[in-house]
Amino acid sequence: MLKQVADGVLVHESEFIQSNSVVVQGRAGVLLIDPGITRDEMAELANDLRELGQPVVAGFSTHPDWDHVLWHAGFGVVPRYGTARCAASIRDVLSNADWKARVAEGLPPEYADEIPMELLGFITGLPAGAAQVPWDGPEVRIIEHQAHATGHAALLIKERGVLVAGDMLSDILMPFLDLAASNPIEDYLDALRLFEGVAEDVDVVIPGHGSVGEADQVLARIEQDRAYVQALRDGVDPDDFRVGPSAPLEWLADVHQWQLQQLAPKRANAGDERAASDER
Repeated sequence: MLKQVADGVLVHESEFIQSNSVVVQGRAGVLLIDPGITRDEMAELANDLRELGQPVVAGFSTHPDWDHVLWHAGFGVVPRYGTARCAASIRDVLSNADWKARVAEGLPPEYADEIPMELLGFITGLPAGAAQVPWDGPEVRIIEHQAHATGHAALLIKERGVLVAGDMLSDILMPFLDLAASNPIEDYLDALRLFEGVAEDVDVVIPGHGSVGEADQVLARIEQDRAYVQALRDGVDPDDFRVGPSAPLEWLADVHQWQLQQLAPKRANAGDERAASDER
């Protein structure tokens, strides 16, 4: 079921980790952001849009994770955009003959048979550095950064006071860093600073997973995520309910420990560099 969260902006929440599909109304139809997750959910979403007389005229994927590059025939054949890096990343996945098997390994078992793979990942990369989504509707600014995943982008719909945050600023998931990056900690902190820079224009924040937040929660979520990332940087357990005994999902504590372990060599290297600098 679609829920209006701002003027001309609606959200459909999936049962799968509270995944949010975002609908932005334009002049001739809607921009559909990160649609998912199951066939039935997407068919229902397509039907809801038909009943509203709002055809899909464009799509956008905030990043190349499987749950953000899905599509359904009911949405029609329209441009599906992403950043250049997002499109290149998922194109690399699809170039492997066994890509379906590889993607299937990461699917949640309880939903695997319900997730449509036929149209997964057909993303058109926008020119590098593109500032906004090309469509006939309110200006949708692209805030690209390197934090959660390659080519990750948040979208700012300033006219509607909405920040679509992709897989960031969640109230149920702590930050998941791109651990394959050279500087995952700094990348994430840089992205949070970008969000901080537009926070005064935001009345509603929509995370990829979790509850939609109102204006008073925007800076609070930025600070909460910053504190978590800084704790990872320092190698300590954060004061964060999302990874504690009352975590919304029991497996988050394991992911947190894994991130700590993966970042240990980077912390050691940083310590060695500081020590060498002090000696000089």
